[in-house]
Amino acid sequence: MKVNGTPYRSLWWDEAKSALQIIDQRWLPYDFRIEQLSTLEDYCEAIRGMHVRGAPLIGATAAYGMALAARIDPSEATLAKAWDALHNTRPTAINLRWALDRCRTALKNTSLSERADVALRLAHEIADEDVEINRRIGLHGLEIIKQIAAQKPAGEPVRLLTHCNAGWIATVDWGTATSPMYQAHDAGLPIHVWVDETRPRNQGALTAWELGSHGIPHSYITDNAGGHLMQHGLVDMVIVGTDRTTRSGDVCNKIGTYLKALAAKDNGVPFYVALPSPTIDWSVSDGVAEIPIEERAGEEVCQIQGSLADGSIGRVQVTPEGTPVGNPAFDVTPSRLLTGLITERGVCDASAEGLAGLFPERAACASGR
Repeated sequence: MKVNGTPYRSLWWDEAKSALQIIDQRWLPYDFRIEQLSTLEDYCEAIRGMHVRGAPLIGATAAYGMALAARIDPSEATLAKAWDALHNTRPTAINLRWALDRCRTALKNTSLSERADVALRLAHEIADEDVEINRRIGLHGLEIIKQIAAQKPAGEPVRLLTHCNAGWIATVDWGTATSPMYQAHDAGLPIHVWVDETRPRNQGALTAWELGSHGIPHSYITDNAGGHLMQHGLVDMVIVGTDRTTRSGDVCNKIGTYLKALAAKDNGVPFYVALPSPTIDWSVSDGVAEIPIEERAGEEVCQIQGSLADGSIGRVQVTPEGTPVGNPAFDVTPSRLLTGLITERGVCDASAEGLAGLFPERAACASGR
């Protein structure tokens, strides 16, 4: 996608510097900064501190982290330490473990002398695969938007609501929930996007920045406005991303997604989840009981970062000093509340049968057959 007319991915490998370049998302949407990751601790801090964020992007970043480790020392001991360090940065998003396991498996079957080159090629492959997966999600989601548009008066926009940021900067490119929006806009379909601010961290502002850069009409709303809009018939479809999805179709996403799904169910609004297959955790069935929910620092709730009156970027306190804070970063939306899952292979019901129908080889492995 483009930033000020220049095409970017959210990360890219700089051959001249032999280092990974990332868009440092801590400063968006106020400032566009690029950061170079040169050490394993740089990679760990980038993931842990949310310089990069979004399940697909975390996975791709971790793959490059393993490539760095293989270049420094390709021994089993060093790679195992790198796997542990990267895996411990974020517990909820399954793409992180998926990418690390894929790298570890590939390198175990590679000679020490070849591991550095193989690891870097695999990191490139994982990044490129993510771009193609998200493009295909967009095409399948576009068909749903076309169906809704066909039922509306000519020229009236399809009104979409999204939560958090499942955009191109949460992936390597295209995004998950935003990919159908880009595809629809580029195809000439009129759409309007309601963008939840998504506290804490206000990541809906990143979605607004993305959509504005692409020329897509949108409105930034508070987290709690979505139900009101649905009650008044102002939302045609909800589409969100996911950080981990169980084999039975439960979806773990940014905190507040569950409440949006409840409101959508009560008002008969279709609720879809854009689902790249690497976010499916085939080892988990009950999302509420089995998915670990990351508890993040209280500062994310009691402080807000923004552009200050003097033009600088800073943080302001919004609670009394010393106020106790709880900050669960994700919640789980049960499959019964979902209309469907949009994957790179098509759209399916949010159920074990639906996912197994699109990914029979993965389902068979999960069941031990």
